[in-house]
Amino acid sequence: MTSNLAPVTVIGLGPMGRAMAAALMRAGHRVTVWNRTPSRADELVAEGATLAPTPTAAVAASELTILSLTDYQAMYDILGPVVEDRQHAAVLAGKVLVNLSSDTPDISREAAAWAARHGASFVTGGVMIPAPAVGKPGAYVFYSGPKEVFDGHEPALRLIGEPKYLGGDPGLAQLFYQAHLDVFLTALSSLLHATALVTAAGVPAAEFLPGALATLTGIPAMIGDGLELARQLEAGEHPGDLSTALMMGATADHIVRTSEKAGVDLRLPKAVKSHYDRAITSGYGTKKWTAVYDVIKAPHGHLS
Repeated sequence: MTSNLAPVTVIGLGPMGRAMAAALMRAGHRVTVWNRTPSRADELVAEGATLAPTPTAAVAASELTILSLTDYQAMYDILGPVVEDRQHAAVLAGKVLVNLSSDTPDISREAAAWAARHGASFVTGGVMIPAPAVGKPGAYVFYSGPKEVFDGHEPALRLIGEPKYLGGDPGLAQLFYQAHLDVFLTALSSLLHATALVTAAGVPAAEFLPGALATLTGIPAMIGDGLELARQLEAGEHPGDLSTALMMGATADHIVRTSEKAGVDLRLPKAVKSHYDRAITSGYGTKKWTAVYDVIKAPHGHLS
């Protein structure tokens, strides 16, 4: 049976690229794939994907090309030689590139300008789930770039995860992606640091981790409404309450001293303690712990 769905090309067949290609195929899209190591396409080809012999052929096969690469430099490494070849210089003209690789917001903006110079539309994406969760409930992806371009391919992109469109600035999707991973990676490091602290005292990790994970998931309830927190941070309001910078700072100091005694790495707890130390030094000790936000956003300035 012939599908009426538009063909899609996927370049980059790491775990994420393979998962995205498979999700598109399950929905009925004709999928063309390309990867530096062709053998990574074997399973997809067995299921009906077309392996393009070259990046040029891959891009030419579909209006929409999804890139799932290590970083944006990999896109230039793959597609740069194509557009520099006079015979294929116009291959990107009229095409849509959706780059779901990770990099910085500024590099995303530069990539959008590069694509435009070659006649292509460019949408930036940030995939907020691991490969096994692609296409499953709870999966979501940040996007930014031209609204009409995004809207035109939203049904196909939705197969990867719920699309969260942020606006026309190509850098926004990467900004949100990096900011969310800032929270995630810091939480992972703190979880592992805390586990090392407990196991250094001879306590099995299994006796600690379930409760620690409950603490992580309980943080939203502990800090209250996110919109109100955002309003207070933007307004510079840090009303004193039981969770003051002084109180939190004392706890941060205790964690440093406990870690030192246990022989556990001190870099993370010292970094956290330094935020409270500066807030207290600046006269915000009796203010709410959120005063640390002003320290973080202006590390070389003064709290207002």
